[in-house]
Amino acid sequence: MALDMSTAVKVKIGSGWIPMAKPPTDSTRETLSVEDAVLLERLLSETYYFVDHPDFDTPSIERDLFVATAKLISKTATRFETHPDEISDAVTSGERVPTLTHAQEQHLFMRYNFARLKIATILHQFADKRLSATAMRNLLAWGHRALAARAVVVRLNMPLVLAMAKRTKLTHIDFNEMVSEGNMALLRSVEKFDSSRGYKFSTYSCRAILKSFSRVAMRAGRYRGTFPTEFDPAMERSDFVDSRRVSIENDCVDELKDIFVNNLAGLSNVETTVIRERFALGIHVEPTDAKAKTLEQVGQIIGVTKERVRQIQNNALKKMRLTLEERYLAA
Repeated sequence: MALDMSTAVKVKIGSGWIPMAKPPTDSTRETLSVEDAVLLERLLSETYYFVDHPDFDTPSIERDLFVATAKLISKTATRFETHPDEISDAVTSGERVPTLTHAQEQHLFMRYNFARLKIATILHQFADKRLSATAMRNLLAWGHRALAARAVVVRLNMPLVLAMAKRTKLTHIDFNEMVSEGNMALLRSVEKFDSSRGYKFSTYSCRAILKSFSRVAMRAGRYRGTFPTEFDPAMERSDFVDSRRVSIENDCVDELKDIFVNNLAGLSNVETTVIRERFALGIHVEPTDAKAKTLEQVGQIIGVTKERVRQIQNNALKKMRLTLEERYLAA
C-alpha cells in the first residue's frame, strides 16, 4: 500500500505503524457536538487498528464498498452522505436479517477496516502536526462510518453470544456475567478478524467467546477459594459489642441497687431521701406508682433550695459511682 508507516507508533495488527496527530485549535473544537468531541478525543488518544486487505489498493474500492466516494453532507458537517444499504438499513430499523453469506460478511468487514484505514491515513498525514478543520471533519466522518459498520456486525452476531452462554454449563457463574464477558470478546473479535483468509466470522469469534467464558470460570474459582461462602449481610456486622454493652449496663444497675439498698456508699439520711425521691425508688429499689420528683419538689420535702438538692444529689451519685468502681476492680 502507499501508506508508509515506518516512523510512527507501533500497533499489533497488520496495519503496521500508526502516528499520533495533534488536536485542532480550541476554536475549531468548540464547533463540535458533544458526541463528536468525545469521538475526536478517542481517535487522537487511542492507538487505532485496521486489518489490511489486498483489494484496498484497487482504485474503485471506496465506490465499491460505499456506493459512492466519500462526500461530507455540508462543509461544516462531520458525516458523509449515506446511500441505501439493504443489510445496514435492516439492522438499524430492527428487522430480522437472515444469516449472511460469506460475500456479504466479507463486504461488511472490508467497509469497517477501510474506514479504519482512512482514519489511520489522516492520522499519519498529520503526525506531530495540528489537525486542520477539514482534516478533523473528515477524520470524524470516517470514525462514524467505522462505528456504524462495527455496530452492524456486532448486532448481527450478538445472538451467537447468547446461544453459546446457554450451552455452556457453568452453573456457579451468573448468566448475565457470562453474556457480558462474551459480548466483550465479540467486540475484540470484530477488531481483529481478517476476512481475507476465507473463514466465517462465527468460526473465529466462537473460540474467543469460549475463552472468555473460561476466564470467567477461573476468576470465579479464585474467588471461591478466597470466599468459600456466599455473602450474608447478617454476618457483615456482629452484634457482640451491643449485646456486651447491654449486659454490662444490666449488671451495673443491679450493683447500684445493691449499693443503695445496703447503703454501701455510706450515704447520709438526707442523701438517701434525695436519691429515693428524685428517681422514684421504693424500699426494694423498684419504680413506685409515684413519679420522680423535681429538684424543687424534693427541696420542699427536706426544706432546702433546689440548687442545694442538686448538690446533694450529685455528691450522693459520686459516692455510689466510686463504690461501684471499687467493687468492679475488686472483682
